Amino acid sequence: MLYRIPILFLFAGINIFAWCQTPAIELTFTAESNGYHLPLDHILIENLSQGGDTSLYPPDTVLVLDITTATGELNITSERSLSVSQNYPNPFHDHTRFELFIPGKSWIKITVRDMLSRIVTDYENTLSAGLHTFIFYPGDDEYYLLTVTDMEKAETIIMLNATPGSASGVIPELIYSEQKYVVMPNKSQENRSGFLFDLGDELRYTAYSALGIQFITDIPMDDETYVFQFPGNSCPGVPHVTDLDGNVYSTVLIGSQCWMVENLKTTLYQDGSPIPNVTGNEWSTLSTGAYVWYDNNASNKETYGALYNWFAVMDPHGLCPTGWHVPTNDDWDVLTNFIGGTSAPFGNSLKSCRQVNSPLGGECATDDHPRWAEHITHYGTDDHGFSALPGGTRHFLGSFVTLGYIGSYWSSTESTSDYGWLRGLEYNNGYVDVYAFYKKNGYSVRCVKD
Repeated sequence: MLYRIPILFLFAGINIFAWCQTPAIELTFTAESNGYHLPLDHILIENLSQGGDTSLYPPDTVLVLDITTATGELNITSERSLSVSQNYPNPFHDHTRFELFIPGKSWIKITVRDMLSRIVTDYENTLSAGLHTFIFYPGDDEYYLLTVTDMEKAETIIMLNATPGSASGVIPELIYSEQKYVVMPNKSQENRSGFLFDLGDELRYTAYSALGIQFITDIPMDDETYVFQFPGNSCPGVPHVTDLDGNVYSTVLIGSQCWMVENLKTTLYQDGSPIPNVTGNEWSTLSTGAYVWYDNNASNKETYGALYNWFAVMDPHGLCPTGWHVPTNDDWDVLTNFIGGTSAPFGNSLKSCRQVNSPLGGECATDDHPRWAEHITHYGTDDHGFSALPGGTRHFLGSFVTLGYIGSYWSSTESTSDYGWLRGLEYNNGYVDVYAFYKKNGYSVRCVKD
């Protein structure tokens, strides 16, 4: 369906502008932890030779230094000023979120109008510099125009309600959620053109992330890509755990919990007894523990681990290594409460960044397994190091489905005599799904430390 919207769009986000002075040096910044892409909050660039500094805020991670002018003028691919993100999800059900970047403490006003330009809700306050998150709850209308204004600029986005008319009589509401990060007070935010650079100057780059701060010092003479290496947030004293098959798993500390970073792939119970590998149609008749590799192909062992039925999860011989267990429903709740909840986009923060054409680029953008299928909005960011991968499902009737699209993880909590609880992540949304599924199905397992 083609929608014709009779207004002039004001594009939100970061303004991109061209530069004509050449030659120039292009500096690109990224970060890794334990071999995985790590999102950055911001990068501070300081000139140790001449003084002065400037900053980049992802997704802007490229700095262009113009070296043709005598003043050493900095030309950068983004202008840091008031900007508002497109809401997510969009279209949305029930509610949606958007983020507002403010370069310096400022009065702002947010106005939401319907398509007849009637104000349905607004928000007005003085906010500190940084990135702020808001939540919008709609009324009956299908389209909403959201405009953010400060003393110098206005930005507008269009939000699409996927279920218009479902909230009869409900008054739209705009709620301030949180400040995601605060702009560091020692960084220059006002005068980027005052950042001077000449060939031979020594620069220091400081990267800020959820795992701390890392520094790189260099004298750039040509285009460079800098990769900040952050130490992994593995569990103290337990950086790895080994099962009885000799498979080695990395660990990650998320809040108060220690989790395995990889899907379980053991073929032996904790006491050394074998777990039956049931490849045929008899899988549907089982009431005891069993495992398979996806498509009965052992090459999927290293990439996605094994698929276990619920009877293996609950076998008294123990599925996880000694000192570890299959998480209960409560264990999963502790994890999702720590990361912010089960709604979008928190599920994306648990996914590995490996995806076909990931917008994060670099090693995150890959066609090679293991990886998620392509999605432009709901790509994995792996903010916590959980690195969830879509190991697919073995249906109780024997078929294999959803490899690369869905990752489902058993809990050890029973729902009914035939169903057990699990958590699911899908390539095309940012939720952490909470489901009860048939115990004879085969799903992935992540172990958590006792």
